[in-house]
Amino acid sequence: MPADACIEPVPVNGAAQKDGKRGTLLIVDDEDGPRMSLQIVFKNDYKVLAASDGPSAIKLAQANRIDVAVLDIRMAGMSGIEVLERLKFVDPDVEVVMLTAFETTDTIRQALRLQACDYLNKPFDVATIRNTVASAMQRRALKGELSKDTEQLQLLLKELQNQKIEGKMAQTRGDIYASIIHDLNGPLTVIAGFVQLIKQRVEAAQSVEGEDLVFVKERLQTVSRQVGNCTEISRRYLSFLRKQADEAPKVGINQLLQDLNHLLRVHPSRAQNELSITPLPDDIAVKMNGTDFIQVLQNLVVNAFQCSTEPLKVGISARVLDEGVALESFRDTNEARLLNVENFANVPPVLEVRIHDTGPGIRADVLPKIFQAYFTTKGHRNGTGLGLNIVQRLVHEAGGAIHVQSASGSGTTFTVYLPAVRLAQI
Repeated sequence: MPADACIEPVPVNGAAQKDGKRGTLLIVDDEDGPRMSLQIVFKNDYKVLAASDGPSAIKLAQANRIDVAVLDIRMAGMSGIEVLERLKFVDPDVEVVMLTAFETTDTIRQALRLQACDYLNKPFDVATIRNTVASAMQRRALKGELSKDTEQLQLLLKELQNQKIEGKMAQTRGDIYASIIHDLNGPLTVIAGFVQLIKQRVEAAQSVEGEDLVFVKERLQTVSRQVGNCTEISRRYLSFLRKQADEAPKVGINQLLQDLNHLLRVHPSRAQNELSITPLPDDIAVKMNGTDFIQVLQNLVVNAFQCSTEPLKVGISARVLDEGVALESFRDTNEARLLNVENFANVPPVLEVRIHDTGPGIRADVLPKIFQAYFTTKGHRNGTGLGLNIVQRLVHEAGGAIHVQSASGSGTTFTVYLPAVRLAQI
């Protein structure tokens, strides 16, 4: 290999293959002048590797994770098109920019067929090559995020498939499976929707930059959060089946409400319904797994969205009760019920979260049944009858309580009470 064929090769091992957050750029050109010029241009922007011929470039790609390669099409020995094909064989996701002083339709067609992301004619100005490589780096980063999320989902599905449910449970085997499917359906719906949006936006654009780049980045962040939600839901049920109760991580309520808002704004049941979420003026943490908390509120809000075919308003608000809940003020009536009192850890501070809707309300004969498993008024095609049952179980496990107030034609308010802790005490 020529003496100038490589600059500081980097070992391939995940994050170690990058210098901080910089990507790795491979420059391949058999002419010293252009190759060295590009090294100077990009030395402060990326981790730069350089090769003066095709075989040297392939060796570098086999020993290092290359994010973007800049290839001269016409080189002695192995041509740029051949190097492109070999690089794609080593790593199909590598982004490749072709350079040529002798542009032909056949050459360009070949490069695009082999999935080169762009090509530039020599001579080119510094600004153009910088923008082209930066765009290619962004595409590579986006592919990496999607690949990482896909791997997490595959591991999650494998874990669920391999887990054998044993022992007697309070619920039947069918109930457990139904609960898992119900809880995973929400995050997976969001993931599927955002992946489709990302796919459409990326495929329609020749390069991902500007508003397209912001759009994709925001959706990828949401996808990553939902992948995390799926993983946590899975682990929660597997832990429950193994009878291992891990201490719930304590996360600020305002962060959880923000995550809930991202999840619900693309939920299929949102439609024309209006949702408002009011954060706490002074944040506090709840003594409950963050994913469980989101699941509770999501099920209550989606239940509200689906209670009417007409558009309605749903509001979420919260406050901290420094003296606990005055349980003596509650009475079960035809329009109100309080659940989980016997298990309620009513020790200040207590978080009160109210979910109110302007829907048609709940009839008096239906109210006592709404938390029963498989009870639904939506019909078998539109509801499983598990949402509110899961809400009650999760709140019960967290030592909380639920109050529901409703009347036919007057809307419904669900109030969830949960043990809380000051953030300063965590």
